[in-house]
Amino acid sequence: MTGPAIETTDLAKRYGATVAVAGISLRVERGEVFGFLGPNGAGKSTTVKLLLGLARPTGGSASVLGRPIGDREARRRIGYLPELFRYQAWLSAREVLALHCELVGLPKERWPAEIEAGLALVGLEARAGSRVGTFSKGMQQRLGLAVALVGSPELVFLDEPTSALDPIGRIEVREIIGRLRERGTTVFLDSHLLTEVERVCDRVAIVDHGRVVATGTVGELTAGDEVAVRVTGLPADALATLAPAGFGTLAATEEGIRSVGIDPERVPELVAALVALGGRIHAVEPARRTLEERFFSVLHASTSGAAARPVGSDGPER
Repeated sequence: MTGPAIETTDLAKRYGATVAVAGISLRVERGEVFGFLGPNGAGKSTTVKLLLGLARPTGGSASVLGRPIGDREARRRIGYLPELFRYQAWLSAREVLALHCELVGLPKERWPAEIEAGLALVGLEARAGSRVGTFSKGMQQRLGLAVALVGSPELVFLDEPTSALDPIGRIEVREIIGRLRERGTTVFLDSHLLTEVERVCDRVAIVDHGRVVATGTVGELTAGDEVAVRVTGLPADALATLAPAGFGTLAATEEGIRSVGIDPERVPELVAALVALGGRIHAVEPARRTLEERFFSVLHASTSGAAARPVGSDGPER
């Protein structure tokens, strides 16, 4: 298949006077793990519902797996793990997966292999015959993940897939997501656990006020605007000489200089200017931020520039 897995242009959703999604524009390539981040009330859940065809947009356009959102054939190739889900307590794990094999439309002769593979993937093979009502929340989360992967979907939406898991369970989910990437499955990951997102995602979009306010690879989003240069041999007036050149705010350190606010693209220019002044460069050490730090920085800038959040942060939408 060619073209992106997901593409939206100014996708919007209103509920009466309430703007749930103001205009989401994004592109998710096939085979990548894409993180979808934002605070409560940012419109993330509504966006996922629109992409899944569970709600109808009131503006903009979108396609999923090359088809208009809501297309029946495209939906057959999508897996979904919602944040809040319940399976009948009296069913066994094997019976839950059998039910979803039938819903997906798999030939019955494929069910046994599909069920056993799903249970093994999430570490529940030993509890295949146990009733769901006896499962811990973490075990139910694992079962939900197995259900989302029934039929080897091309695109999987995972809403907080590690929220109920212990550290070992989170590592296992990261490994599962890694295997999905290796086999070419596109993963759309919605999570509040930013350290998990930073470890598994290829690219990330940050959403606020119903719009995408930042997007890029994890590396791009965590790149800092600060650099330390270990340098010797500079003249006493080096900082004064460099100040007009626009290399950020320069300060002397014990080992050389530090620049805060420098455009990362201009770091080589700074190094060249230091050499031209007679400096001997020993190391250039760019500072990096965590995804969490970048997340809060972007949201602060977004909130400062908006009069009011258009999505009700006290409601069920996320």
